[in-house]
Amino acid sequence: MKRREFMALVGGAALWPLPARAQQERTVRRIGVLMPFLPDDSEVKGELAGFVEQLRSLGWTAGDNLEIDYRWSGGDSQRLQAYAKELVDLKPDVIFTRSTPATAALVKNTRSIPIVFAVVSDPVGEGFVASLARPSGNVTGFTNAEDSLTGKWLELLKQVAPAMNRVGFIFDPRVAPRGGAYYTNLIKTAAVSFGVTPVAMPVAEASDIERAIDDFSGRPGGGLLVLPDATTNVHRAQIIALAARFRLPAIYAFHNLADEGGLMSYGVDVVDLFRHAANYVDRILKGTKPADLPVQLPEKFELVINLKTATALGLIISNQMQLLANRVIE
Repeated sequence: MKRREFMALVGGAALWPLPARAQQERTVRRIGVLMPFLPDDSEVKGELAGFVEQLRSLGWTAGDNLEIDYRWSGGDSQRLQAYAKELVDLKPDVIFTRSTPATAALVKNTRSIPIVFAVVSDPVGEGFVASLARPSGNVTGFTNAEDSLTGKWLELLKQVAPAMNRVGFIFDPRVAPRGGAYYTNLIKTAAVSFGVTPVAMPVAEASDIERAIDDFSGRPGGGLLVLPDATTNVHRAQIIALAARFRLPAIYAFHNLADEGGLMSYGVDVVDLFRHAANYVDRILKGTKPADLPVQLPEKFELVINLKTATALGLIISNQMQLLANRVIE
């Protein structure tokens, strides 16, 4: 090689890192996370830990090649709207969220930034996606319900409380799917099969919850179905305590409510949903469009029974039912 060519090559090698530095540096991607709960909610923090852990297993590490912006609304609808806009204004590569109202708040602010949701009962009815198989827009994710779920809740309640002839279902119409209509219609249909009268119990705040449960418990034969929405989740300790005080057999949609003293729960494994959601976030960060990722129905339901609470209520849980449970709290 001639000296001139060698020097040119060496000179070029010395200089190439300067113009190519941007390509050599690792690209940091940005995601937003919007949660309609309090930031000190240990259950939701545990679910998010599963989300972050799954991202890490896929090669995304916060503080390295990933930046995560968290926002917690604490059940405040105005704060939820403000934080949704704030996250959208940050222009992240993708936003992950949980619940119907949080997804609605984000969709209101963007139809371009990819959104992955979890624990949304009726994404088609809410207008988030065109269909489960073909979302068609910037939104996709994982539901927590299917049409047979309400019938299962009533079946389980009837098994532990055979004398039940009325079922009250508590929800916040401001944040429940389709204002509560989604579950209301399913419950009314299923109630006929079990010979119980459904009683809607719409609430908005703590005082409403106490009044509603107090009024409902005034007649015998009642059972309580606590629908999954942001308000019932934020006020879950109060609902569990009131069900115990008024000796109402109650069923909940998330396992942590049985862990925290509720009689029993039947519903999705939220950590499992969050891990699947992390897989979708990974695929979007790698170039897949949300419209090409079908909305997924839940695959895994868990039954958890709290025997201590059953004993306090004077209820007997059969051995057969205990064997059906994924977990029994003694």
